[in-house]
Amino acid sequence: MNGVNALDGLILTRHGESTANVAYRSVQGTDVEEVGLPERDADIPLTDTGRRQAAALGRWLADLPDDERPTKVVTSPYLRARDTARIALAQTPFGPDEPGGLRIEMDERLRDREQGILEGLTPVGVRRRHPQEAARMQRLGKFYYRPPGGESWTDLALRLRSFYRDLGLSSPGARVLVVAHDAIVVMTRYIVEDLSEQEIMEIEKDPIGNCSVTRWRRHGGTLRPTAFNDCTHLLDADPAAR
Repeated sequence: MNGVNALDGLILTRHGESTANVAYRSVQGTDVEEVGLPERDADIPLTDTGRRQAAALGRWLADLPDDERPTKVVTSPYLRARDTARIALAQTPFGPDEPGGLRIEMDERLRDREQGILEGLTPVGVRRRHPQEAARMQRLGKFYYRPPGGESWTDLALRLRSFYRDLGLSSPGARVLVVAHDAIVVMTRYIVEDLSEQEIMEIEKDPIGNCSVTRWRRHGGTLRPTAFNDCTHLLDADPAAR
């Protein structure tokens, strides 16, 4: 049995907008080879917009009916995900600072997909600095390609299967909020909904919104999708979401 099906519900969100998100957008379509971020990936912070998005997510969580609210919260150990969870839960009556509130747990298996030698490079930079890798990626396809020192999408699926197996064993019947990264949201769909390579790579073409909601609820013994990449709760926090 897929461990995730032991849960009563699952809500996934990507962290709020980060400084890296802004930096990558600023060089999109240019001739720049490297984004030039000063921090390591684990230490990239939220922007002011990202913090507003996290607060808006928290207000959405606070408005959920009691029987739909999370009973467990797990985040990526990366700063942008931890801060998103902290800001969001501060808007709710069940945050860690409230009596009997939920504790924010971290799990390294929820970290972002590791890019290895391609980290921080734009597509232009990959083609110019690592032409052999660009050709290998083209030949193998995005799903199975593993950059030197990094992870393929299938590597990510393996660590996520491990995470959800342990989650189902330790917290059967829980309603879990996971705060992580876009790749985690995408590959969770792959695992929970038993999708194919072709199906998930088609889904991956559309960006996962910062602080968007992707959701499954238990029905007939399995988790069923009820929302994907929903950003309607962010309209006041991020004008770009309108």
